Amino acid sequence: MSIFIHERALVEKGALIGDGTKIWQGATVRSGAQIGKNCIIGQGSYIAPTAQLGDNVKLEYNSPIFDGVILEDDVFIGPNAIFTNIKNPRSHINRHGKFEKTHVKKGASIGANATILCGITLGSFCLIGAGTIVTKNVDDYALIVGNPGKQVGWVCRCAGEEKVQKLVFTEGKASCTHCGQYELKNEKVYEVQ
Repeated sequence: MSIFIHERALVEKGALIGDGTKIWQGATVRSGAQIGKNCIIGQGSYIAPTAQLGDNVKLEYNSPIFDGVILEDDVFIGPNAIFTNIKNPRSHINRHGKFEKTHVKKGASIGANATILCGITLGSFCLIGAGTIVTKNVDDYALIVGNPGKQVGWVCRCAGEEKVQKLVFTEGKASCTHCGQYELKNEKVYEVQ
């Protein structure tokens, strides 16, 4: 395997890029950025110097990953999704040393044009709808939509084959014919092994 970097991408010396990763036209990867194996960095995306991407991360076009953002393995970021890194930005005040961390856990998916405010954690396999504005932490497997984002249900690891399918719990148990069994305890969802 090897790394593919489009001739019109800008990848600065000192960026760490894993095997099998593809970086497409117009993307910018800054020195110090960490990108795992088998990632896809879409056209026009930007990866900041302290951003960290795990393995198998997919960024659709025009998705900036700013300083302080951590994306674990298997995260999907839709086109034009935005992460912030300062809660109170001002052009006339330099706050570069005050970037807040945003942590997106394994398998989470963020829809097109969503906005993720800084200083929060998005749980494993959560699903953030297109255009949603996320202002607070999100639980594992949560389905979040709207402005501001609100939880409207739970999804499994695969989130359905052709359309999003919510998990339906009966006596604290739910199942997906594609990916397995789930349990709801104390308002948290767990996969049953």
